[in-house]
Order: sequence, then structure tokens, then C-alpha cells
Amino acid sequence: MLERGVTPFDLSTTLNVDPKSVERWINGRTPYRRHRYAVAAHLGVDEAYLWPDALTRDQVANASESEIINIFPHRWTVPTDLWRNFFDTAEDEIGVLVFSGLFIPEDAGILRVFRRKADDGARVRILLGDPASDVVAQRGLDEEVDDLQAARIRNAIALYRPLRDVEGIEFRLHRTVLYNSIYRADNQLLVNSHIYALPASSAPVMQLRAVAGGSVVSTYMESFERVWMGAKPLEWDS
Repeated sequence: MLERGVTPFDLSTTLNVDPKSVERWINGRTPYRRHRYAVAAHLGVDEAYLWPDALTRDQVANASESEIINIFPHRWTVPTDLWRNFFDTAEDEIGVLVFSGLFIPEDAGILRVFRRKADDGARVRILLGDPASDVVAQRGLDEEVDDLQAARIRNAIALYRPLRDVEGIEFRLHRTVLYNSIYRADNQLLVNSHIYALPASSAPVMQLRAVAGGSVVSTYMESFERVWMGAKPLEWDS
């Protein structure tokens, strides 16, 4: 509530409940489920984030299963138009967490979407692997491409250069052992698994959408945020 600038009185007015009820919730009492859902929707967070113990395991499992829209056996089987349309649905948040994800900046249409969304007020965050890091070098060895992995990242950076001065678009380099590439458009995700000795293009992709009470999407989003917090801003070469 503090982060959203919402007072107890504001929340009680929105939910049409007594302000004392809101105070009791803040002090630890768990609301009825209809109120939990309404509060979470108003604050823009998951119900399970506010009250992690309020749902039964079966409720969390059922909701989480409903978050899965589709599963593609390989990234190369994801239709090209889906990627562009996926990012085009975003209104507030676009996120990319990859080592290189070279196919993204190679698509001029996707770059136009990023620019347009940023111009419309969305936050666009791009996380690339640090080409000088040990984890990138190890990934190159795992895929038996050696220095090609770092070269792909440098190529991606060069292709992203037209977006470097666009307000609302941020670039950072990470040194994280990457178990999944994560692509975000508001409350939807495309998650590309990483499999030892295989390129990401040959690994499965899950298409996910956040559902109240589910925990799959929020788990990946939390992972993205942790990588973002530990990454360093990209310093562009002049």
C-alpha cells in the first residue's frame, strides 16, 4: 500500500468495507477470499504474495496449472508472429532476460515495438549476458561453440544500439548462471528452458499468463527481478 500510495481509507472506500477492517488486515487478520482477491487486484499484485498461507496447496496447484497457455517443444517452433504480437500486447512492462537472444534484435519489427511501447510510457528492460564473464564462457563450452557465445552477445548489443538513447528502455549486463531465458509482456511470459549442451533455440518454451492464486509466473518474475538488481548498466562504446 505504501508503494502504491494507497491509504487504508482509500482501500476501504474502493472495497466498500469499514476502514477498521482494513486496519485489521494490516495487523495480520486474513480477509475473506473475495476481499483478498479485490485487494490484490487493486494493488496490482498476486493474492498469494499478500497472503501466502491463505490458499490451500490444491488451490495454488490448480491456479498455477491454469497459468500455462501453451508449450512449444523447441524455440524454433514458436511462430515468428507470436513473438512480435506477444510484446505488442504489453502496456506497462516489457522484459528480456537472455545471454544474447540474438533473434530478438535481429527482428526489426520487434525493435519497433520496443521503441513504440517505450514512447507510450511502458518500461522496457533488456538483460544481456556479460560477454567478458565466466558464465558466458562456460555456456560457450557447454554448447561447444567456444567464443561464439560472447560474440553473439556483442552482436546483439550492436543491433540494440539504435535504442540506447530511447527514454524508458534500459540495458544491463548480468553474470548469472542462466537456467531459463525469460521474456515478459506485462503479466504474460515466454520462458525458454536452457538444456545442457543444447542451444536455446532447440529447448522448450512455455507460454504463461498470470492467474490469481497461481505461483508459476510470479516465481519467474521474481527471478527476473533478482537478476536485474544484481546486473550492471550497459556502457555503450562511443
